[in-house]
Amino acid sequence: MKLKIKTGDTVKVIAGDHKGSEGKVLQVDREKNKAIVEGVNEVSKHEKPSANNPQGGITKKEAPIHISNLSLIDPKSGETTRVGYEVRDGKKVRFSKKSNEVI
Repeated sequence: MKLKIKTGDTVKVIAGDHKGSEGKVLQVDREKNKAIVEGVNEVSKHEKPSANNPQGGITKKEAPIHISNLSLIDPKSGETTRVGYEVRDGKKVRFSKKSNEVI
């Protein structure tokens, strides 16, 4: 399956507990069709004291969220949009279906 969201894109959550949240994609897992979005779907992780973290305790980190629950935000208009692919000037490019602009 072709993923239409890449690392560095700004996305909006369109379904689930964090619906309406926006953030930047930090990482994409192509095999599981999931992405880690900055500031979205944070979970608490209990950590034992270690050399790196001598205090231990509870830390917050982002958990993966399924790609189907994310929608790309058009950089120019700031609205959510669907993504299409086409060949322009001999190169395959992503474009916004709303504004027809290259992303």
